[in-house]
Amino acid sequence: MGYVSGLKCRECGREYPVDPIYVCEFCFGPLEVVYDYKRIKRSLTRKSIQKREENLWRYRELLPIDGEPQVGLKSGFTPLIRADNLARELGIEELYIKDDTVAHPTLSFKDRVVAVALTKAKEFGFDTVACASTGNLAHSVSAHGAKAGFKRFVFIPATLEPSKIVASLVYEPNLIAVDGNYDEVNRLCSEIANKYKWAFVNINIRPFYAEGSKTQGFEIIEQLGWKAPDNVVVPCASGSLLTKIWKSFKEFKTIGLLKELTTKVFAAQATGCSPISAAIKQGTDVIRPVKPDTVAKSLAIGNPADGFYAIQSVKESNGYGEDVSDEEIIDGIKLLAKTEGIFSETAGGVTLACTRKLIETGKIARDETTVICITGNGLKTQEALNGHTASPHYIKPNLASFEEVLKKIQ
Repeated sequence: MGYVSGLKCRECGREYPVDPIYVCEFCFGPLEVVYDYKRIKRSLTRKSIQKREENLWRYRELLPIDGEPQVGLKSGFTPLIRADNLARELGIEELYIKDDTVAHPTLSFKDRVVAVALTKAKEFGFDTVACASTGNLAHSVSAHGAKAGFKRFVFIPATLEPSKIVASLVYEPNLIAVDGNYDEVNRLCSEIANKYKWAFVNINIRPFYAEGSKTQGFEIIEQLGWKAPDNVVVPCASGSLLTKIWKSFKEFKTIGLLKELTTKVFAAQATGCSPISAAIKQGTDVIRPVKPDTVAKSLAIGNPADGFYAIQSVKESNGYGEDVSDEEIIDGIKLLAKTEGIFSETAGGVTLACTRKLIETGKIARDETTVICITGNGLKTQEALNGHTASPHYIKPNLASFEEVLKKIQ
């Protein structure tokens, strides 16, 4: 038996049973999972966690499932890397990278949320899963859904990078490329979800799906020696990841696994799609939808579903929001690669470039502990670097030709 006590509207507080629903029927606010923290506190300890396998399910009492995990048994517990080379470059003392470019089947943090969503879909008895995606979620639903035996319908903007489309097609889902941006794809999927009895992971299963993101925050705390960082910088698309990392920190504090919580949470976005960071800078709770125009397509959600709640999390933690240009994003990708040997997709370039700005403007103190969340592998968005890297040195197959080039390099 699980530890979920029900669902609750984030706006009016009305309570609902554990069903595949996501909107309050009274105020149309989003629903969120509610847990029995008293029971969890009695069963989930540091010792019990450390005895378990190193995957995202080591925190299963704080995830919304009733039985045993069905999906993602090899996902999670990604490295937390002390990035001394990058710290020197940025002029700060202690910097860590939460590296979700590895240790996942599809090389992005979306494997966390999909593992939870599809396990819950199994419990609800669905035979078909679906999603609206800017790429990474499409890969994850396609892959995990195949392993779990689901029928799969995956909806994407037709303008996605070719490599991201191929990375879904290889799993042979029903891939539907829609002539429109992500927000238009999502609206279409909401209509489809109302008509067909499918488990749309980021629509009718969304309250359960979103909880999977908490595992990234749980891991950060555990890997820092059961301490919270002073700062954490999180890339924002819908805003859900940021809200759930903040929720995970608070949950560990609630059940006694974390003694002190003074972390500031920072939202990172691309300037070409920055409704969350713009609202934070303007000091308003109002999200003004935008038409995305950025190389960071995985963050290109102009009307973010959790934007308001991301702003509240940033405010509650005394954090801030920042955004960066496409040029800065590319520079961020290259800087992370050359200093720490980590190849991130464009979202990682956003996070690093925003971190640099936050340090330079004094929002992040140079003597504090900072964690930056890198959420996907750079092999997914190689096209973004076309024309932005050095060219190879071409030589003839002989020593003289090589040494001629060597003289120029040295």
